Amino acid sequence: MQDPKNVKILIVEDSKVQSAHLARILQGRDYQVFQTSDGVEALEFLEKNQPTMVISDVTMPRMDGYELSRKIRQNPRFRDMPVILVTALLAPTDILNGLKCGANHFILKPYDERYLLSRIDYILLNHDASRDGALTLAFEVFLGGQKYNITAERMQILDLLFGSLEKTLQQNNELERLNIQLMQANKELRESLQAVKTLKGLIPICSSCKKIRDGQGDWQQLEDYIHTHSDADFTHGICPSCAKAFFGTSVSS
Repeated sequence: MQDPKNVKILIVEDSKVQSAHLARILQGRDYQVFQTSDGVEALEFLEKNQPTMVISDVTMPRMDGYELSRKIRQNPRFRDMPVILVTALLAPTDILNGLKCGANHFILKPYDERYLLSRIDYILLNHDASRDGALTLAFEVFLGGQKYNITAERMQILDLLFGSLEKTLQQNNELERLNIQLMQANKELRESLQAVKTLKGLIPICSSCKKIRDGQGDWQQLEDYIHTHSDADFTHGICPSCAKAFFGTSVSS
C-alpha cells in the first residue's frame, strides 16, 4: 500500500462542517487532503490535478455524487481512480446507481472514523490488484418496476455489495448494543422504582404524640418520617380550627 503522505484525497462535500470533519480525520492519517464544495467545483479541480482518490457526498447542489462519479469514469485519466460515495441513507436503488456511475464504495453517515479509514486502506491496498485483469460484467436488474442496465467490473460489484453488507451488519451490531443498554437501563429503572421511598400499608402511629414507628422500631416525629420516606417536605402553618381554639381568632384558608 502507498505511503499515506503520497496519497492525495479529494473531498467533495457541500457542508463546510462535515467537510472539515472529514479532512481532520484524513489528515490525522497523514493523507494529503483537498476540498471542494460540489461536483462542478470538483471537476474543475480535476482538470489540473490528479488525486489518488475521491470521497464525495451523494446529495449536493448543481451536481450530485452519482453524476460526478459518472463523469470521472468517462475521463480516461480517472477511469481507474477510486471513488467513495458518502450518503445518509442506503437503499437497493443506491447500490444500483453506485454500480451504474462506477463508484467503488459507500460510506453511511454518520460514519465511524475507524471504519472509514479501514475502507480507504482496503481500497488502496486492493486497487492495483483489482485493476489488473479486471473482468467487466453486463446485466439487467429489475427493481421497483424499473429496469437497470448495469455494466461494472466484478471487483466493483463485490466491493459495493460486501461493503453494504458489512455496514448493515455493523448497524445491526450497534442496534443490538443499544438494545442491551436499553434493557439494562430498564432494569435499573425498575430497581430504582422499587427502591423509591413510598408511604403505603399500615403505619404504626402514636395516638397521643402522633409519632410514627419505623421499620427498625424507632419512633420519629411525623415530619421526620415523611421527609425520609418520600420526596415531600413541609411548610408550617395553622389551620382555622386550631387558630380559633388556641387564639380565639380565625385565619383565612
